[in-house]
Amino acid sequence: MANHKSALKRIKQSLKRREKNRTEKAALRTVVKKFNAAVVKDTAEAKAVLAEAVPTIAKAASRGIIHKNTAARNISRLTRKLNKAATV
Repeated sequence: MANHKSALKRIKQSLKRREKNRTEKAALRTVVKKFNAAVVKDTAEAKAVLAEAVPTIAKAASRGIIHKNTAARNISRLTRKLNKAATV
């Protein structure tokens, strides 16, 4: 356990950040799962879910929850998946 006042404060800050990051990442995973379920059912519904997912992923990247290239890759994959489902 930390002995210095500053170290105790850093522990508190780290725990707060960790909890916030965990909830944000969980929300990301939920949106992606929601999109994957929608693509199988209906492309119109999937478009609406994608419109919700893209800003969520981008916002997570801007906040530093995920890396910007990871966000770009995820957005690209979701968009490709929708386009492929729409053509079939």
